[in-house]
Amino acid sequence: MTDLTIDDLNRLDEEVFVDELDDVYEHSPWVPEQVLPERPFDSLVALREAMRSAVDEASRETKLELLRSHPDLGDQTGITESSEKEQASAGLDRLSPETYEAFQRLNDRYRGAFGFPFIMAVKNESPKAIKDAMETRVEQTESEEFRTAIEEVHTIARIRLEERVST
Repeated sequence: MTDLTIDDLNRLDEEVFVDELDDVYEHSPWVPEQVLPERPFDSLVALREAMRSAVDEASRETKLELLRSHPDLGDQTGITESSEKEQASAGLDRLSPETYEAFQRLNDRYRGAFGFPFIMAVKNESPKAIKDAMETRVEQTESEEFRTAIEEVHTIARIRLEERVST
């Protein structure tokens, strides 16, 4: 479904509610499952904040699993429809072979440094801006980058919710 309202979401049975929101946080149905008891939500902001809190309050290991559920940027295999659209909006589905290889090298370097893929809210960004961010962020400490990656996940979730739920 698209163009749901917050009232529509509040009325959905639990399984459908989770199904509708299970990819807001990439491959993580546990997030909407966590917020079910908080319904009814009075606004999209309240839903977004509840989902954000569920992630923020999760264990480090659970957050790491969430980060690891994201695809490598530029790789189009096994990604959610939302990720596919976001990467396409940034032109990552049309990279030249040379640029694709450069992204893969950066992805490998980043994953080797941090143990999870590079995550960035790429909607409407350019491949150059993404590559520049990768080159900068791979130099951060593990704790700095973990926090940055979680913030990027929250930004992605906000964008997805705003696209899916009308206000």
